Amino acid sequence: MKCELYKPAARGLKDQGWLKSNFVFSFSSHYDPVRSGFGLLRVFNDDLVQPENGFGLHAHANMEIISVMLSGSMNHIDYLGYKEVVHKDWVQIMSAGTGLRHEEYNVGQEDVNFLQLWIEPKLQNITPRYQRRFFPEEKRLNKLVTIVSNEEGQSHCWINQNARLSLGYFEPGQPLTYSFNPLNKAVFIFNISGTFGVADQTLKPRDGLCIWDTDQLQFDFSTESKFLLIEVPVNH
Repeated sequence: MKCELYKPAARGLKDQGWLKSNFVFSFSSHYDPVRSGFGLLRVFNDDLVQPENGFGLHAHANMEIISVMLSGSMNHIDYLGYKEVVHKDWVQIMSAGTGLRHEEYNVGQEDVNFLQLWIEPKLQNITPRYQRRFFPEEKRLNKLVTIVSNEEGQSHCWINQNARLSLGYFEPGQPLTYSFNPLNKAVFIFNISGTFGVADQTLKPRDGLCIWDTDQLQFDFSTESKFLLIEVPVNH
């Protein structure tokens, strides 16, 4: 097993007042030549948006874009005709394909905190699509719940790539073993809150951990812990 720990202090920070972004990998004005992504996971941003602010109309193409809402309320308007609001525990995806324009703003009374991920697609120039799903916290206790995968279904979002994203919410002492096919696959774990051990590392809040050359992970939860686990191809 091999792993690399990403501490919050090592991240890029962009503070625009209304927007505070923490970049795990190179993004926007932040460039780190040794951290330009992890496999096909190209972007992982931990964003905080103040009320009545957000991102104006902009375009994406040929990228799988995933937003995991941790707090607050954010609207979504796109040229496919979707116009809605997502809240805490909602997950939304955009398979940008040939091109998708959208905008999003904090429409609530508190700061929005969401995780923004970009994953390279499996197929280029597909028809763009948008999807969202709700994963209430009370139904995820002591479970690892799939929120995004490459498989269609009613219980999760699906994207144009052989990747799987799962949310974990565990109490101290609860067991968890995660198994996956190591062929062309690796795992990135982002600790949202709490403290737990995995791969001989102790993860504290907002720590990230890349893991490869293994097929099984054992978790040891010392406190109530919430985290995002991303299983992603490591190359084309």
